[in-house]
Amino acid sequence: MRTESPDVLVFREKPHGIPGAEYAEALRQRLPASVSVRIAQTPAEERTAITDASVVSGGHFREELLERAEALELFACMYAGYEHLPLETLAERDVAVTNAAGVHGPNIAEHVIGAFLSFARNFNRARRQQDRHEWRHFQSTELTGSRVAIVGMGAIGRTIVERLSGFDVTTVGVRYSPEKGGPTDEVYGLDEIHEALVDAEYVAVASPLTEETRGLIGRDELQTLPPSAVLVNVARGPIVDTDALLSALRQNHLRGAALDVTDPEPLPNDHPLWDFENVLITPHVSGHTPEYYERLADIVAPNVETILAGGDHDELENRVG
Repeated sequence: MRTESPDVLVFREKPHGIPGAEYAEALRQRLPASVSVRIAQTPAEERTAITDASVVSGGHFREELLERAEALELFACMYAGYEHLPLETLAERDVAVTNAAGVHGPNIAEHVIGAFLSFARNFNRARRQQDRHEWRHFQSTELTGSRVAIVGMGAIGRTIVERLSGFDVTTVGVRYSPEKGGPTDEVYGLDEIHEALVDAEYVAVASPLTEETRGLIGRDELQTLPPSAVLVNVARGPIVDTDALLSALRQNHLRGAALDVTDPEPLPNDHPLWDFENVLITPHVSGHTPEYYERLADIVAPNVETILAGGDHDELENRVG
């Protein structure tokens, strides 16, 4: 087992099943040869190598490891979501935290557009008929000309809007701070969400999970939507009230839903959401892309250089803590 501490330690994680060694190599390609990057292979190596590492990157951070991180200045989270991290403890130790915002924009936006088009062109029905070897015509609709609401105007929400630009749709954004505006035709605050949902035929939920967004899409909001609406959630399961969603689906108050995240998650195999023909469930995979580590390294490598050069934490890209 190697005992020397690297400048950058990568935890032994495999987001979306991609080996962490690929991430470590992507960082090496972007950093000077004098900067040492190591991926920990075992729990013991994590405990040893973290002692003098200036930068650690991973998806999670166990507090028992943090106690050993005597020289740590930056934790570069591999994920866009960071609510699971011990942020208060990291702040107490003056450790900066960055996330992977922006890494997921293209692939999650494509996932959302794919879900929209699947419902517009009735691909779910086509799949069922194919399973039955049934050649029978059916009707479908168009995404073109629709009103599309995007809840969350971060990197993912903005990329969804960009991808929608070729579909001749009206876009409506919902964000915590509407005064910042956005790329959509209209922008509303969280407390004005009903104004955005009125007549929206497609809704994409792409906001972080906070106290303000937990249960944001509930019974009243689903009631505001027209029965022709399609709800797509690629954010976090608890943003959508599951019981309210079930009720809306049972009463035909929605055309359908595409859920990449659920509450609870993983979704139990006996959960009623599995059995709706107009619900498309994917197991939290919209974030997967073969470009994941390349994009993440583009963000993290310059931050590593800032830290090693003694730069200000405020200069770090994607700083969240």
